[in-house]
Amino acid sequence: MRITIVAIALCLAGATVIIPAVSASAQSCDQLWYERNSIYKTAGYCFKTPRAISTFGNAGCLHDSEDAVPLSPDQRERIAWIVGIERQYGCR
Repeated sequence: MRITIVAIALCLAGATVIIPAVSASAQSCDQLWYERNSIYKTAGYCFKTPRAISTFGNAGCLHDSEDAVPLSPDQRERIAWIVGIERQYGCR
């Protein structure tokens, strides 16, 4: 059985935003990286790498540890899924 995710709902400042989900097999390493870190950004993560800081900034960040970021089970599952695909692709 193949399951296709049509959209992801994120709650941003009390408003739900629907983001179309692209099959991971159709995404590049850069797209996977961006999606994963976008989830962390909306939850207030303080980025450490120059690439992430340059892309997302740290304005308004609240959490220095990924483990401390308040994510829903669905968000944590999506991140784990993305990380798994990144490993399969050999993304850095």
